[in-house]
Amino acid sequence: MPTDLLLAPVTVAPPEEPKEVRRPGRAERAITILVVAAPFAALLYAVLAFWGHGIHTRDALLAVVLFFLVGHGITIGFHRLLAHKSFVAVRPLKLALIGAGSMAFEGGPIGWVADHRRHHVFSDRDGDPHSPHGTRRPLHGLWHAHIGWLFNHEPTSWPRHAKDLLADRDVVVMNALFPMWCVVSLAIPFALGWILGGSLWTALTALLWAGGVRIFLVHHVTWSINSLCHVFGRRPFATTDRSTNVRALAIFTMGESWHNGHHAFPRSARHGVLPHQWDTSARAIRWFEQLGWATDVHWTTPAAIARCRSSA
Repeated sequence: MPTDLLLAPVTVAPPEEPKEVRRPGRAERAITILVVAAPFAALLYAVLAFWGHGIHTRDALLAVVLFFLVGHGITIGFHRLLAHKSFVAVRPLKLALIGAGSMAFEGGPIGWVADHRRHHVFSDRDGDPHSPHGTRRPLHGLWHAHIGWLFNHEPTSWPRHAKDLLADRDVVVMNALFPMWCVVSLAIPFALGWILGGSLWTALTALLWAGGVRIFLVHHVTWSINSLCHVFGRRPFATTDRSTNVRALAIFTMGESWHNGHHAFPRSARHGVLPHQWDTSARAIRWFEQLGWATDVHWTTPAAIARCRSSA
């Protein structure tokens, strides 16, 4: 049933400057560097090694399928389900979405959600972990929002920004299993490459393209929301931040690049709330709702959209 939505995001933290006391240690930074650099190295090797030879159709299909499977785990599972509670999922769907999102190598669900909720509380102000604004050097701001913040941001308090998830045993267990899901994320393309191709070589090429390169693409598609979607694009809705809609990214981000719409209606299951705004994540949630797998789904009403647009 459509629900008229408030503009406030789902968070228990008050809008005041957080008092974090430590930055990531050496071990955390080393892990972050590895997670960021390894997929880039895979992309670089893939381009250099296969330039002029092309990519096998099998590897391309595996990469595309896993890209959208894992990507929707982030957009539907981590973001719309856990961070904003846009809907309630039956337990098997909930676990499947969290598992798929964990395969993105973007951290466990609790930390991911805590950082994202903090972003909404302090969006484009002091305290936002990855705003591109706040500096006179635009390129530096874009770099910080896209990737730089991963190495030097103040850790977000889980009890403050994700208290509800810490009380959810399913989420806590899935969060603890994050390393296992990373292994699964690489094991699936390796195994399918071996089964479908029949050799170690086909397993390795599938691991390269549907593993390393796919992870690289999922990373940068996700991070583009933090950077590009707060600098470029259109702002059809009045919000207190600088969020934008970037149409060109809509398909690849699975609807997340309608970011201004999301900041206007944070709890909405659909981010592309205006006509002709492609949002595959919202379409999937609608299917889940029709199947009875998703309930209490929050959809923006035409009246709420009109009110927000009239003040833009």
